[in-house]
Amino acid sequence: MKLEDLNGTRIATSFAGVLDRYLKEHGIDARVIHLDGAVESSIRLGVADAVADVVSTGTTLRNAGLELFGDPILESEAIVIRQKGAEDDPQIEQMLRRLRGVLVARDYVMMDYDVRAERLDAAVALTPGMEGPTVSPLHREGWVAVRAMVPRRSAQQIMDDLWELGARAILVTDIYACRL
Repeated sequence: MKLEDLNGTRIATSFAGVLDRYLKEHGIDARVIHLDGAVESSIRLGVADAVADVVSTGTTLRNAGLELFGDPILESEAIVIRQKGAEDDPQIEQMLRRLRGVLVARDYVMMDYDVRAERLDAAVALTPGMEGPTVSPLHREGWVAVRAMVPRRSAQQIMDDLWELGARAILVTDIYACRL
């Protein structure tokens, strides 16, 4: 679909002003329908022919049977600003720690696995974690359980390497927030 194909359509969005301005700048004559939340369901409900929504990966839209097209309407970023020389505010520092924790969590996953104790040093070399992995003895003699944060982009390769080393019950779990 091309941008000009939107002429005469109904487009649902939570950002009516931004979308209306964008369409006018591009000479598109479409009806903007303002909705609050769950915009992706508007097509299935017959409320709209297309949606303009905030996306990072587009997964939610694809899960609704939709596909992304065209260039972004707007790219944005969040920044924190404070007055130069302002005193530290514990509440602001807490908020910044929380934000940093969410951002770090996007780049890491938690990996758990079981490995024979004699292969622990080689396994830990693959999964050093942040301060070091958590290692716990298992009920099964000669085996330990290991837990460590690993870079998300390397997780599949690390799992393969651990498997080759003899590790089993390898699990990867998303991290939603952390403090490091």
